[in-house]
Amino acid sequence: MKHSCIIVEDEPLALERAQGYVQKLPFLSLKATFESALEALSYLKNNPVDIVFLDIHLGDFSGIQLLESVSLKGQVILTTAYHEYALKGFDLKIADYLLKPYTFERFVQAVDRAQSLLPKSEPQNSRPFIFVKTEYRLEKLMLDEILFIEGMGNYRRIHTATQKIMTLQTFAEFEQELPPSLLCRVHKSYMVAIAKIDSIEKDRIRLGETIIPISDSYRQAFFSLIGQS
Repeated sequence: MKHSCIIVEDEPLALERAQGYVQKLPFLSLKATFESALEALSYLKNNPVDIVFLDIHLGDFSGIQLLESVSLKGQVILTTAYHEYALKGFDLKIADYLLKPYTFERFVQAVDRAQSLLPKSEPQNSRPFIFVKTEYRLEKLMLDEILFIEGMGNYRRIHTATQKIMTLQTFAEFEQELPPSLLCRVHKSYMVAIAKIDSIEKDRIRLGETIIPISDSYRQAFFSLIGQS
């Protein structure tokens, strides 16, 4: 399931970095960006989001003032070059505090913490099967038969114990339809059925005779999902 987010940032380079980091995480959906806290406040009153990336210094109306003036339903990650606001931020029950310039790894850690604090929702697909578009038909596939999904250029190859199915459906579509506790993205080219994993060694997953890499972009979220954060 994707989590919606906005970025409130008036520094062009910092905004570009944050946008790039968000785009690397397929479970985040960027709804808007704002240079002004007042504009963000107006948007949030009618468009609640799951995560707000909020700069502190934003001209006449600061990120701290925004937090003090409205009760947000989502989680807030403060971004700033000034460490002295950390205590005030946590007093306002933010999820995390990113000190600029922050790394992608630190960004992922903050997002993971924010996600863990969001209310749990039911997965979109509660059925034990999905229909997969392949060639000119829709093929029914039982979820507990899936071992892993492999990216191959424009195609995805679904591996089961008995067959391999080629489809043009994207990883983003699979992630939106299936809960990560069942099938988790671990690499730009792989999704893995958690229940089918035999062992994990450093940055590699073993499923039978198959070795699947874990990339930096997905490591934190994956290990958090399996309770090893």
